Amino acid sequence: MAARKVRCPQCGGESLWSPEYPWRPFCSERCKQIDLGAWANDSYRIPVAVDPDDPELIIPETDRG
Repeated sequence: MAARKVRCPQCGGESLWSPEYPWRPFCSERCKQIDLGAWANDSYRIPVAVDPDDPELIIPETDRG
């Protein structure tokens, strides 16, 4: 069975989806490293809606000096 071709999530280029392909789902080691660096630098974040009435929410006190 031939390897399925998918879009690289980093550059959008063509990538092979196969257990033997070492950079799956990326097209190359370079794209894989760029994505890993983005995770390490907190470039990917999930937005969170803050509920100010949440009893577990801890809001640091400001210096009222």
